This record gives sequence, structure tokens and C-alpha cells, in this order.
Amino acid sequence: MPVNRLIVLLLILYTGGCTPLLAAEPKNSSAELDAIMDGFEEAAEPEMEMLLNDFSDEAEQAAHHADMPSPSSAPWQLNGALTLSSSYNYAHSAPAANETDHRGLSRLRGSLRLELKVDLINSWRGYAETNLSHDLVYKIQGRSGYTREQLDSQESESVLGEAWVQGSLTRSLDLKLGRQLAVWGKSDNLRVTDVLNPMDLREPGLVDIEDLRLPLTMARADYYRGDWNLSALIIQEIRFNKTAQPGSDFYTGLSYPVIKNSPNQSSSNLEYAVALNGLFSGWDLSLYWARLFDDQPHQKMANGTTTFEHSRLTMLGSAANIALGNWLLKGEIAHFRGLEFLATPGQKKQRTDLLLGVEYTGFDDTTLTLEIVERHLHSYVPALAAEGAERSEWQTALRYAGEFMHARLQVTLLALLFGTPEEGWGVARLQGDYEWTESIRLIGGIVAYHSGDKRPFTRIGDNDRLFLDVKYSF
Repeated sequence: MPVNRLIVLLLILYTGGCTPLLAAEPKNSSAELDAIMDGFEEAAEPEMEMLLNDFSDEAEQAAHHADMPSPSSAPWQLNGALTLSSSYNYAHSAPAANETDHRGLSRLRGSLRLELKVDLINSWRGYAETNLSHDLVYKIQGRSGYTREQLDSQESESVLGEAWVQGSLTRSLDLKLGRQLAVWGKSDNLRVTDVLNPMDLREPGLVDIEDLRLPLTMARADYYRGDWNLSALIIQEIRFNKTAQPGSDFYTGLSYPVIKNSPNQSSSNLEYAVALNGLFSGWDLSLYWARLFDDQPHQKMANGTTTFEHSRLTMLGSAANIALGNWLLKGEIAHFRGLEFLATPGQKKQRTDLLLGVEYTGFDDTTLTLEIVERHLHSYVPALAAEGAERSEWQTALRYAGEFMHARLQVTLLALLFGTPEEGWGVARLQGDYEWTESIRLIGGIVAYHSGDKRPFTRIGDNDRLFLDVKYSF
């Protein structure tokens, strides 16, 4: 800053600070004071204007440089997390001969998750993640006490998670290619229209749905116009739910070996999906259509051999949210065609699933959620009961989520009931998630299961357990 501008600024500040003293002088000195001040004003006006312009230019330059990327910033970012996960089963009885002993320590799993984010040319970016894990509990308890199927399924894993590239072809059209998640619907607890990604169901009830979805390789295009978004997907990868294997305390399959026939990875077995989403003031609406394979296989008998096969389904559905003050109303409906059952060979049946839910946030740092689903099977016959199918199946979810200690502690209570209270099975989880430091989280709680009166859930109540995870993020 030039010296003369600094002197003018100091004189102005000095004059302003002395004004009360000058005001005490006799009245006949006012003319002299006015003349002095006029001189200063005439000299100060152009100087002050130039001074303020300098300050304005410096502010604009600072804002401009803040928006610009740092010359030393890398176009990629590598993050990850190390987790030690443990659980302790406390409700199992002593096993029968030749059965797996599930009492006591049931998991001591170390896992590493790595994710890479890359800024590509123009508006394109890439993402990839991998997950490595190994469970020491099988060595501690003795590997000979577990089945080969359970060891292969859960002792060690090395899997590729999401891996995609995404960018804009035009101002209104985006493209995303690779292994990814496509989440449909409005519910966080129960699935009705959320049918695209399979789930990891090997240990049900321990984590929320958002942590259970398995990515699929697909091509996705999104077109935006006003309040609407049209999304079209072509799914190339055939992948189904991960389920508990024989020997696991969550295994609910048949006691004898079966043959599983899965569709081949070919152009004739591609899955297709289209979603139209509208976002408006206070409410939103989604319309869905999909042509896909049923994640839940059905039994089929041929030449005295039982096989498991996946039907080709067509799904048409819709979902909506309506916000009313502290209340959020949820609704989903899905209609499926092409369901097959062993008891009705050669027939393809239809089912309609309806979800109604409400969420309340009127209490401080608290969210309460209630959701109810009815799954109605059309053209029902009593013979289907042997396969566990019912004319109407009910599911209920009740959830409490609260924050404490300035949001460092998050407490969740989730209760799920599948079927009626008299005959159905259920699970309840009480969980605390505590941010110990910026990089370390402690997650622990208890999971309690309720056995149902119908197979295969008559013994699931023995699986009650305590769990504790320590997660370090970097």
C-alpha cells in the first residue's frame, strides 16, 4: 500500500477519534473546523476510493484462488478402513453329535476396505473399492468343527465392490458404467421396489439394508429435465443373494444336497430396468419397471432330482414420499409376474407387495419410523403352504434412532417381525455407534432373535448374540 494512502487513512481515523473533544470548543471555532474537515474530505475521497478498490481487488483475488484447485493437489484419493469385528453367542444349547457347536465366540473377523477416487478428464470421475477379510474364530475354535461349506463361505474373502466410471455426455445426460448400486424405493428397513441389487443374508439382522446390498455390473444412463429424472439400466452381471451355508446357525435350507441351476452370463440373460423420478416441493414420486431374475430361487423336480432355479420376473411399481411438518409419509407398491412354485408346475403366478410407512422427527435428535408390508400372492392354492408360501405375508419394522453427546453417540433400536405375532419370526437389535476419535469408531450392541412356528425359522431364536466392532478409518 503506498505511504500517502496510509497517512490519509491514519489522519481520517485520528480526526474521527478526536471529534468529541473538538465538539467541546467554543462555537466560533466551527467555521475553522468545517474548513479543516472539508480539506481532509476533498483529499480523502479519491484516496479512500482507491484504498477500498485495493481491498476489493485483494478479496476477489483471494476468492478466485480459493475456487481454483491447488497446484499440488493430486487427481486421485485413496481412503480406507480397518475393522475388527467380534460376536458372542450366549443362547445356544450344547449341540448334538456331529453338529457344529455355535456357543461362545462366533466371530473375530479382521477386514480391510480400500476405496480409490479418481478425477478423470473433463467432468468424468472413477471409483473402485475392494474388501479383504479373514475370520480367526475358525482357527481359535478348531476348523475341524465346521463344515467345508461354511469355511469356504465365511472364513476368508477377497471381493471387488463397486468399480465404475461416471460422467456427463451433455448438460442433461449422465452415463455410469461398471459395478454399482442402484437403490429404488423409500424404505430404509423393508424391501418392496428395491429389487435390483442382491443382498448379503448370511447373518441377518446384524446390520441395516444399506450395508447388505451387493453391487452389479451395469450400464446406467440418467436424463434430467426440470423436476424429472429418467434412469435406464442394462445389467450384465448375474448375481444372487449370499445366503448361509450348511453348518451355519443361520442355515435354513434343505437337509439333503440339491443342484443349483443359475442363468448363464450371456446377452440373452441381460436384466433391464427403467425408473422415472420426480422431485417436488414437499413430496416426490417414482415409477419403476424391471425385467430381471428372482433372487429367491424356487424348487423344481425333474427325474427324481430336486433343483433350485431362478424365475424370470417382470416388475411394475411405484414409490412416493410426502412431507407434512415433522411427519414423513411413505408408500411403495410393486406387482410381480412370473413367480414359479414346485407345487404348481407349469404355472406362473403373480404377487402384489404394498408398503405403508410413517416417520416422525418432532423430538430433538430423534427419529421414529414404522413400516408395514403386505405381500399378496394371487391365485393361491393350499398346496403352496408346503413351500412356506402364504396367501398374504406380513412384515413390520419399528425403528428408533437417537443422537447424544453432540452427535458423537448414535443409538439405534430396530425390531423386525416377519409374519404374524403368533406364528412369525423376528429380530431386534439395540446398537450404539460411538465416535471415539475422528478416525476411530466403536460399534456394539445386542441382537435377539425370535423363532417362528413354521420351518425353516423354528430354531432361529437360539442365535442371540452380543457384538462389538472397532473401526479405524484413514
